Amino acid sequence: MTTFFRTALWLALALILAASPALAASGPPPGYILTDNADLAFTSPDSATKLEHYMKDSEDFFAVKWQVWARHGKKMTELKPEQGYPAGFRFTNDSQWLVRMQKTGSGEQDLFLYHFENGAFVNATKKSLSNLAWAYFHSRPDTKNMKLDYHISANLMKGTEDAYRWLGVDWPNNRYLLISLSGEMDKHPKNVAVKGLADWKCRYDLKTGKFDVPKMFAKSNAKALNWEIKR
Repeated sequence: MTTFFRTALWLALALILAASPALAASGPPPGYILTDNADLAFTSPDSATKLEHYMKDSEDFFAVKWQVWARHGKKMTELKPEQGYPAGFRFTNDSQWLVRMQKTGSGEQDLFLYHFENGAFVNATKKSLSNLAWAYFHSRPDTKNMKLDYHISANLMKGTEDAYRWLGVDWPNNRYLLISLSGEMDKHPKNVAVKGLADWKCRYDLKTGKFDVPKMFAKSNAKALNWEIKR
């Protein structure tokens, strides 16, 4: 064996060994501990994927960090982004879509959408699902001028597992997500304690990536735009 060949062989082996730890690394970084809270453990309908919450504690409450990892077989994938609070999750019945209901503060919540691809859940949209829903809300003629200041929350309505049959609809399975939007205003009349938006509903099409408002929500949405609690 020539010196050149031996050198090339050892160089190739060194490159493989150097790359192996990065490829094999799977799971949360040091300092993140798996929570034993059963309410924060979720399993896909096909039982193939399990979601695990890991927390990095801190004496500073605002420095506490949470990561969620999806375990599929021997593979673990982080469901980004990392957040300051734990989250709730709902799967579609085919286990192909996953929605994260992420608390971000007092009375505030975001939504993130993931899709199962190549053996792992990955972010399905560049922007959060909640940001997309709010962009749709502000694009409509009847809602574009409403300004909300706090308690801004996007919520996923229950029913993803059975295509919202409890509403009496006959929509295709694993096709739609129903989202409700809420928020409150700083400015309102003196005789009003709270004013804002309460449970305004829209529908997201997982196939087309577009929003709409089914006619069945027209009446309740009109009320949602004029929600207030008088003193």
